[in-house]
Amino acid sequence: MNPASDRIERKILLKAPRSQVWRALANAEAFGQWFGVALEGKRFVAGEWTQGQVTYPGYEHLLWNVLVERVEPERVFSFRWHPYAVEPDVDYTQEPTTLVLFELQDMDNGTLLKVTESGFDHVPQYRRLKAFRMDSRGWDEQMSNIEQFLTTTAKTHVHQGG
Repeated sequence: MNPASDRIERKILLKAPRSQVWRALANAEAFGQWFGVALEGKRFVAGEWTQGQVTYPGYEHLLWNVLVERVEPERVFSFRWHPYAVEPDVDYTQEPTTLVLFELQDMDNGTLLKVTESGFDHVPQYRRLKAFRMDSRGWDEQMSNIEQFLTTTAKTHVHQGG
């Protein structure tokens, strides 16, 4: 196993309190807003599947389907999914999943969010590299998406406070 090809790791320092970052992750509706999935009325429950229509331009035909694993308030949120499962006529259900793990840590001026997606070595070889590359790029984008989302929601909360 080559750890470099098996896992993607991203870290970002978010200028928001841990409780706020946690809400953006663990609250399915909020998660969907920055991640690009319609999750209105959905919840993330450990041991249960959560599904929603992808809202990301060009991928709206896809159903986002994850098995929530861990929901440890303000610390860890994780789920399993089929990476870059974008071909509508391919059945990915028999393939091994990758594990997406979000970890939160307090920092001096905010919260450190670490995202790790691991298990690519088990993805069928014919699509392993592409899944790794696309998810790698995807996480870069999602890190700035959550940052933007938190900045925007922080502004709204401030204004609501009067």
